Amino acid sequence: MPGDRRRALAAALVAALLFGAATPLLKPLADRVPPLLVSGLLYAGAALAMLPVAGRRSVRAPLDAANARRLAGAALAGGVGAPLALLVALRLASAASVALLLSFEAAATALLGALVFRDPLGRRGWLGVGLAVAAGALLASGAGAPGALAALLVVTACFLWALDNHFTSLIDALPPARTTLIKAAVAGAVSLLAAALLTPAVPTAGEALWVLAVGAGCYGLSIALYIGAAQCLGAVRSQAAFATAPFWGVAVAALFLGERLSGTMVVAAGLAATAVILIARDQHAHRHRHAAVEHAHRHRHDDDHHDHVHAGLPAELEHVHRHVHPVLEHEHRHVPDLHHRHSH
Repeated sequence: MPGDRRRALAAALVAALLFGAATPLLKPLADRVPPLLVSGLLYAGAALAMLPVAGRRSVRAPLDAANARRLAGAALAGGVGAPLALLVALRLASAASVALLLSFEAAATALLGALVFRDPLGRRGWLGVGLAVAAGALLASGAGAPGALAALLVVTACFLWALDNHFTSLIDALPPARTTLIKAAVAGAVSLLAAALLTPAVPTAGEALWVLAVGAGCYGLSIALYIGAAQCLGAVRSQAAFATAPFWGVAVAALFLGERLSGTMVVAAGLAATAVILIARDQHAHRHRHAAVEHAHRHRHDDDHHDHVHAGLPAELEHVHRHVHPVLEHEHRHVPDLHHRHSH
């Protein structure tokens, strides 16, 4: 329903705000705590934040082979492979020059969506993706291009994160909080182990607690919100909204660190806002057929897709449980959410 999509888009934007805020919040520690250790503590904080929520017994859905593969792929691609590729790239080039290519994640997500994951875009959507990439490139303009090997590593990281985006958007046996817990635990363990081997520095208790707190809110809550949005909107549209994270970071830095906004930043933010509007409006309608499926995810009973009955439960109340969809054929406007990954 349109209201559900609006809420999902708002969740993706809040996720972007939280993630973007992490950089200015961590800036005071940049010269004192090694990046690899910061990364491990951030993901550890994210995992700890999800423990109380992910441990609830509201959903007991078996993790079938397809969902197990998606979860493993998301954890390995987005939690291990992409951060390691990015860290190696940062050893070969400056952070500013690497940032120039990180905006490619939105394009990589759209490309994989069109070619592999049945998450297509129309002309309006592709224009939005182009504007999102242009906005990120403009924000990092003047940094200079990284070397060939560093550029290859960053592009590899972007494609790995794009795979992560699609895998998590398709997981329909676990709630977003539980998926986030597993991803964060894997990423945190790998980063902390690598930090122990490569960077023997030890942060103070105050520094460690601060990074864990930022990880809980800016990573844990952010990732969970993003996964929920991607399950409703598809990975491509959610990633386009999440691509605004650098601009939120700039805004937080201006408000709390006193950094000035340049004209370039304002223009880039305008491009990003236009991109989000274009992609959010990129929907289509045609007659389509839903195959019978059984899965668990957050839903309501006034959306023309969930007609099972709960005694005394209002149709507009969102809830989560394992349920069965019979074969259904109908026509309406839709996006590639959990129920609309059909061929075109």
